[in-house]
Amino acid sequence: MFRLGLTGGIGSGKTTVAQMLAARGAAVIDADAISRALTASHGAALPAIAAQFGTHVIGPDGALNRSAMRQMIFADPAARQRLETILHPLVEQALEEQTREAAMRSVRCVVFDVPLLIENFARWQSRIDALLIVDCPEEVQITRVVARSQLSREEVMHILSAQASRAQRLAMANFVITNDAGTTLQALEKQLEALLPRFGL
Repeated sequence: MFRLGLTGGIGSGKTTVAQMLAARGAAVIDADAISRALTASHGAALPAIAAQFGTHVIGPDGALNRSAMRQMIFADPAARQRLETILHPLVEQALEEQTREAAMRSVRCVVFDVPLLIENFARWQSRIDALLIVDCPEEVQITRVVARSQLSREEVMHILSAQASRAQRLAMANFVITNDAGTTLQALEKQLEALLPRFGL
């Protein structure tokens, strides 16, 4: 089973590429989706988060108030580390379970879709056989995220500043898919198709 790490900055199109890989038979394990489930209403991480940060970071719906948590992390960089100390062990457990399930189904390629893979590469290095980066210029990232979300340009810039730089991602890539402003879905698929044999697909 080929183990592929997939990442890219916010707004790069990583999720679209993950969906294309899933459509071609890969088992995609979405670390962000796991994290969201842990912090959704009655999620397993919420009691520890409330104990660490206070009940005000839990919204009326019983889920993590992401806006309040994001503001706290921006104001106090150490808060991110405290949050990750809670989330990472739970995410790791879910990742292991989903990887075992994929192996039992004899899939040929498992894709670890991880937003901050570069930033946490020490944790992932032994888990993956290769790293695929979805790349685009920073200005394209900002334009896409502002257009699709309720975030301001300044908020998106804050998020980008907490992520690895484009140069850092590219320096660590084994494979790169380019998704510039003018890249069509067909062009994206063509780039991916050329790489599929390398991934056992």
